Amino acid sequence: MTEPSISIKDAYLPETATILHTEMLTAQDLYIKIKLANGKDLGHLPGQFVQISIAGVGEAPLSISSSPDLHGAFEVVVRNAGRVTDVLHRLETGSTLGIRGPFGTHFPVEEEMKGKNIIFICGGIGLVPIRSAIQYVLNRRDNYGKIAILLGTRSPAERLFTDELAAWGAVEGVTFLETVDRADEQWTGNIGVITTLIPKIEVVPANTCAIICGPPVMYKFVIRELTARGMMPNEIYVSLERRMKCGVGKCGHCQINGLYTCMDGPVFNYADVADAPEAI
Repeated sequence: MTEPSISIKDAYLPETATILHTEMLTAQDLYIKIKLANGKDLGHLPGQFVQISIAGVGEAPLSISSSPDLHGAFEVVVRNAGRVTDVLHRLETGSTLGIRGPFGTHFPVEEEMKGKNIIFICGGIGLVPIRSAIQYVLNRRDNYGKIAILLGTRSPAERLFTDELAAWGAVEGVTFLETVDRADEQWTGNIGVITTLIPKIEVVPANTCAIICGPPVMYKFVIRELTARGMMPNEIYVSLERRMKCGVGKCGHCQINGLYTCMDGPVFNYADVADAPEAI
């Protein structure tokens, strides 16, 4: 993969884009497919994010959920959690947006992870940025070893991209497991926190990388389980996408010690942030 380059001018100047399609995935999570007005690809890598702006309202950082293999458009998922996201939820197909980015670091699926087994561990809306990497890897299945996708959500009603989940598990060499914290009457799967799924998969520490994204409370328990299975910190990658702010390291709100999540992240090698308690 080629690293995208953004000039200083481009970083501050939004590009015009149009909403192609919207769909409610859950009661609070909206899927949006977006096309840049110039017709070009966004040029992102799995794990990066964009700033989406609405004239007269403001802007918000959102992880890109689609693989770079989707040409002519890209996808995001918006949880209704504030002023900008509330307005985004009320926009219709054909509405105009501003796009800055892509920003940040990415999952090294074409570097350190190529040829290795990969464990994707997604908690709730943490599936959104990881989905980009999952799609990328599955589209190049022969370039990787065994794949495990572990997904945990609070309830069956909060599961995202339900039409894709079964398809992932049907791919040869892919293990897909999911769990919910609280079941409903229709749920027949695993019940419990996501760490209950880790003992169900094979972990070969010498040839395995892990990608983690989810609620902050999840990270330390997942990492504890992985390291107990022999994985080293430098083989674990975490997305701290919930800390993203301005995208260019100016506001300082995403700072972790001397690191800026918007620029040095949101994807970090765990070895680089293991000693920063405010990160994990």
